[in-house]
Amino acid sequence: MNNLSFPEGRLLDFVALGRACVDLNANEIHRPMEDTVTFTKYVGGSPANITIGMARLGMRTGFIGRVSDDQMGRFIVRYFERNGIDTSGMITDRSGSVTGLAFTEIKSPSDCSILMYRDNVADLLLEPRDVDEAYIANAKALLISGTALAKSPSREAVFVALDYARKHGTVVLFDLDYRPYTWASPEETAVYYNLAAAQCDVILGTREEFDAMETFERNASRDDAYTANKWFGRHASIVVIKHGKDGSFAFTKEGERIEGTTFPANVVKTFGAGDSYAAGFIHGLMKGWDPARSMEYGAAAASIVISSHSCSDAMPTLEAIEDYIELCKSGRFASQS
Repeated sequence: MNNLSFPEGRLLDFVALGRACVDLNANEIHRPMEDTVTFTKYVGGSPANITIGMARLGMRTGFIGRVSDDQMGRFIVRYFERNGIDTSGMITDRSGSVTGLAFTEIKSPSDCSILMYRDNVADLLLEPRDVDEAYIANAKALLISGTALAKSPSREAVFVALDYARKHGTVVLFDLDYRPYTWASPEETAVYYNLAAAQCDVILGTREEFDAMETFERNASRDDAYTANKWFGRHASIVVIKHGKDGSFAFTKEGERIEGTTFPANVVKTFGAGDSYAAGFIHGLMKGWDPARSMEYGAAAASIVISSHSCSDAMPTLEAIEDYIELCKSGRFASQS
């Protein structure tokens, strides 16, 4: 059991708002970007990936966002539809905007980087009037992400969505998804992240992402408990702080500190772990599982995705996660290193 109460009788289990873009992952995975010639196209963007992950886990999902009026925008919408994601909350932007592109460089399993193109992107043009109150009222959970807070009018759209969610008892999940290049200053980041987080029930992020929120805090030791306890004085019931290969820690309003399980992986690339972890973890919470079991499924999903070339295409089913957990626990996992 966990301390969250998801409303019953809603048309959708899970709705995300924000960034849906395109990932172009390098096919020559042991070369620098300068020497890479071919790429494979996937749907990308943290909220989009998490939504795809939730759909693969059998959840009734939807998405709120803007996509460009071109081939890339249509590619995203069609991919969502093929994966059973409701797209009635998505709008085609006709202002001449483009789809955000992320070119990935995979030099080695531990040396990966992303080259982002984020000028005049459609997802940041989401307007407050685009957010339908009834759509959020008919969802059990709403996920927001930090990137959508970086610019107006998307920033204001997030706060409208938060207001609707609080009004109708929709559980709010915040994936911090901090991308420094989209923000004007550390102070701006901290202000808007804190304003949004104060209205959220579950907050997930890396230690570094929480650090970006604490520009005005006195947490020089980067203490996880200090970070979590701040949000328990607002709306939060669960705070998850991730430490990469060193695992994750969940804190609850009741004072629990839970260390997450880690699993081995035949790592292809490092990106995508956070999105798949979030999908597995949130799925568990929505099923009423305790944080420890939810974290275990999140960690297994992350190991599966970082062992694949893609992020969105690799989001696992529930059966795949359970098979992976059983494989690892039985000692039959075969490392290729």
